[in-house]
Amino acid sequence: MLKENKNKKFMLWDFIPPLSILCGLILIEILVRASNYPDFILPAPSKILLRFFTSVRSGVLLRHTLVTFSEVILGLIIGSSVAMVSGYFLAHHPLIEKVLTPYIIAGQAIPMAAIAPLLTIWFGSGIAPKVLICSIVVFFPIQINVILGLKEIPHNLRDLMTSMQASSRDIFRYLELPGALSVIFGGLRISATLSVIGAVVGELTGADAGLGYLLNTARGQYDTAMVFVAVFMLMLIALLLYLSVVLIERRLLKWQRKE
Repeated sequence: MLKENKNKKFMLWDFIPPLSILCGLILIEILVRASNYPDFILPAPSKILLRFFTSVRSGVLLRHTLVTFSEVILGLIIGSSVAMVSGYFLAHHPLIEKVLTPYIIAGQAIPMAAIAPLLTIWFGSGIAPKVLICSIVVFFPIQINVILGLKEIPHNLRDLMTSMQASSRDIFRYLELPGALSVIFGGLRISATLSVIGAVVGELTGADAGLGYLLNTARGQYDTAMVFVAVFMLMLIALLLYLSVVLIERRLLKWQRKE
């Protein structure tokens, strides 16, 4: 009986977020219609939804979404791969880490909006500069988390495996990777959302396709409803990537929850 009550409570709790969003949209719809703002200043949610369906039927939204999604995925894969390899190397070579850390931090401190025009000039307006910007954006959080995760592993465990004549591969497989994986996934969660920002910055600088290009074009045409549609699609991509990382993390770290 208690179990059934708990299940009902959890089911009701799960309905709270969507109901809250629905109530918020209804409230905004009422306020916008009551204020009589022009559509190019603040369109009502119903008109944004109508613009969404129109762009889906025409195929414009899907085409630009796929372009941005491909840039984000490629940038996330390349940036995270380089970050993990370099982070592992720096964690095992403290002297090199101290030498390179100021340059890595300085590179991260430079705004992407300042670098994007240069990359567009050097690599053109194709997919390459957008993927490169995404890779740069996701690089720092993952690399730092890899270094921190490996350094947090107790030295006595490492010494124990070394005394048992474990190879470097065995130490990595059975100690370093499981010990640092939860911290690494923390960096991946952050990078999954930052990669979308990197792609949009690149597309706003110079592109002929993508959600950033669609957003820029709609803004120039005072199509504010389309601007909202593009922004919501970017939010959806970031949310899907974040949830994908969470699901992979839960699957790979299932043994931690069992413990």
